[in-house]
Order: sequence, then structure tokens, then C-alpha cells
Amino acid sequence: MGRKLFCDINPTCYKISVKKEILLRNIKDLLSFEKIAKNKSNKELPVIIKGHMSILVRKLYGVDIKLQENKVKNIQIACDKINGIIIHPGETFSFWRLVGNPSRENGFVDGLVIGRSGFYAGVGGGLCQMANLVHYLVLNSPLEVTELHHHSDALFPDERRRVPFGTGTSVRYNNVDYRFKNNLDMDVQVLAWIKDGNVCGELRCEKEIPYRYKLVEEDHHYAKEGKDYYRISKVYRITIDKKTNKEVKKELILNNHSCVMYDHSLIPKEEIR
Repeated sequence: MGRKLFCDINPTCYKISVKKEILLRNIKDLLSFEKIAKNKSNKELPVIIKGHMSILVRKLYGVDIKLQENKVKNIQIACDKINGIIIHPGETFSFWRLVGNPSRENGFVDGLVIGRSGFYAGVGGGLCQMANLVHYLVLNSPLEVTELHHHSDALFPDERRRVPFGTGTSVRYNNVDYRFKNNLDMDVQVLAWIKDGNVCGELRCEKEIPYRYKLVEEDHHYAKEGKDYYRISKVYRITIDKKTNKEVKKELILNNHSCVMYDHSLIPKEEIR
């Protein structure tokens, strides 16, 4: 057996490790020349680049529904922090610099936290869905993603999925952040709100951009490797010229090879190769 990591020795060591990572991120940001967006506006920019919504409460196999319901409160707090943020040219959007520490003191409650090849209850759980929404908007734009951490495993079977598998992002305060940079010559804005059981978002800008974007998942299937099953697919982003409606670029943005962590009997048999 290999030596245990310091963070795995006991809960106290884990807390020390987390505090160390938070401190290192704070030092890194302090020494960085990165300009973090911080100005918000109640006035909406006129052009919608992309809008999207996702269901807040889903029945996930093996998960207490209460954690899903608590997630709604956590995401509402995050929406209030993010809604209306203006990202000026050259500035960077930082999820955690806007949302802040997801602690009980800041109003957050226990929700579903994904980590260490599994899930558990934790304060601020469910905020990944908020980051996922922002990331999906950005993927449908020419903006530059500068920090992204993919979930490595397939933890749940699909339940009313609206986007290609694997296009989400993991966030953990504050060293595992989600960031993108405004590389355009105009302001962009993120709107976020909750309505009718969905978390909704829009990415807006000051003037029309010449392209629209589409995400497609290809060659999706499951494969058995040893005792495990893996969910496999490729996700492409297609750039389309708005004037001609012709495809001008197709780029691979994700090559999924994710270990299935849920009951293998729930895998659709017709999708196994």
C-alpha cells in the first residue's frame, strides 16, 4: 500500500489541507495581474448571445431529495451574487470571487457535494450546477475559458438531461474555481435567476457577434473495461456563420472517458458496446 496523503489521515488534517489550498489561491490572486470583474449593473445589455435553463430538483439515484431541495437556496444566493455582473474587455469572471465563501454564516445550507469519486452532504452543496450553467453559456460564445475542472466520473444516470454529457465543471471554494476572460472589444454581462423550478441564465453583450455556436455529442456509448463500465463520447463545438448559416469550424472540446459509479444495471443495455 502507498502512503496516505496528509489530507486523508483524519478530518483535522483534511481541514488543514483545505485551509492551505485557500491560502495559496489567495496569494496567487494577490500576485496576479489578472483583472477580476466586480462591477454589476441593473441595466441589461441589449444583445443575447445565449440563454439557457436547467431543472433544479431532479430525482438522483441514491441521493436524499432533501439535499436537492436545499440546493435551491444555495443557488438562489449564488444567483443574487452573479446576476448583472459586467465583464469589461480584458477582465476575468471568477465564480468564487463573486459568490464568496459558501458558509453557514453567509446563509448557505447542506446540499449535495460531489468529490472523491462519490457524493456527500456539505454546506453550499449544489453550486456546481450554477457554475455549469455559466460554463454552458460561455461555450456558446467566443469568450475564453481560463480555468475549468471537469468532473471525472459518471455519478448518476441521465435524468432529463438537456446538454451533452461532461460539459459541466467542478468548483470548490476557492482553489477550484471557474473562470473565463472577456477577449472581445465590448462589455459582456451574465444574468442569473430562478423561475418555475429552473435556474436560468443569459450571456449578453453590447452588439451582435457574427457567429452562433452549437454543441454536439458524438459516438456516445458505454464500454466494459475490467470490472468497471465507462461512459464514452466526444463533444464538439460547431461555429456557424450567421449570415450564410454555414459551418466554419468544428472543434473537439471534450473526450469523455468517465467511470460509471452508479448501479451498472441502470445502464441502457442498447448503449453498451
